[in-house]
Amino acid sequence: MDARETPLTCTMNTSFSTGGSSSASGKHPTLHGIRSRNGKWVAEIREPRKSSRIWLGTYPTAEMAAAAYDVAALALKGGDAMLNFQEFVGSYRVPESPEPALIRSAAGEAAELMKLFREKEDDHKKQGGDEGETHQNDEFMDEEAIFDMPNLLVDMAEGMMVSPPRQPTTVEWSSGNSSECDNLWNY
Repeated sequence: MDARETPLTCTMNTSFSTGGSSSASGKHPTLHGIRSRNGKWVAEIREPRKSSRIWLGTYPTAEMAAAAYDVAALALKGGDAMLNFQEFVGSYRVPESPEPALIRSAAGEAAELMKLFREKEDDHKKQGGDEGETHQNDEFMDEEAIFDMPNLLVDMAEGMMVSPPRQPTTVEWSSGNSSECDNLWNY
């Protein structure tokens, strides 16, 4: 299996070379559906069971072109598509119908999303975000909204304030009748 057949995932610290290519055809060595042309990156995808292709656009970076390809692949092939950036699937707007105009529009939006992500990543690096330390994603995650529990943290805090049930003494345990023993459910 060569590098073009394996899916590639991108993390915050991964960046791809946007200049040059490893083959004479201009194809990117690891990203699917894109190629270099006159110093820019172009994306296109073949329509399933047809010989025609859908032109997705020309982009300044390989990542933007690859994101455009990912949206088109999701729209045409669904969950079976081989994607470049699997972790962005939930962020993409995938068109309902496989019409080329809708796919091109969604591909452009995905490329812009990737551009914004890269700009944010670059800003993070410029602010000293990568000084040899491993950093977690600093974005806020609202657990209350995710789990649809508006008072989750308050309820958890109240649970920590409840007194634990009374523990039986050794004399009470040795009485032999465990049904009379106080437990959490009888407290």
